[in-house]
Amino acid sequence: MTRTMQVSDSMVIKADAAALWEQIADPTQMARWSPENTGASTRTTAGPLQTGDVFEGTNRRGPATWVTECVVTESVPGKRFAFTVRRIGPRTPSIEGANASWAYEFEDLGEATRVTESWTDDRRGWPDWLAWVFDHIVTRGRSFADFQRLNIRRTLTTMKDDFEREG
Repeated sequence: MTRTMQVSDSMVIKADAAALWEQIADPTQMARWSPENTGASTRTTAGPLQTGDVFEGTNRRGPATWVTECVVTESVPGKRFAFTVRRIGPRTPSIEGANASWAYEFEDLGEATRVTESWTDDRRGWPDWLAWVFDHIVTRGRSFADFQRLNIRRTLTTMKDDFEREG
């Protein structure tokens, strides 16, 4: 069984691409939209992060909580924001290794913006069978790809509701 290594989804949001990027490129805002992220802290000042900046994210899935250390891999105002998770742990991000990458792309449609959120499974060194077992335990019966597909849809829907309510 070959696993799906990347999933993405898009949604049109009635908001300016630059305004969307500005908030999404500030990881301290993500808890507003994500079903799992509960907060973030940065080593720099608040606001949009730039390529090379590092941040820690706190997360919850049911009773499980964990912390990630992430590095921004691309930050282009109004166009793209991407980061990779390089460490993870239950209380501190102490376990180093490839985990996942996330990207947000913004397509200016004039009066609205198409936002595409993508998740990439960076656990390329894991055998498929081991990933399958691990995924089904921590997601309660799904692959991470299927689980993240649902999370992405929920994040984009909440984001749309939030930004369109503000606008």
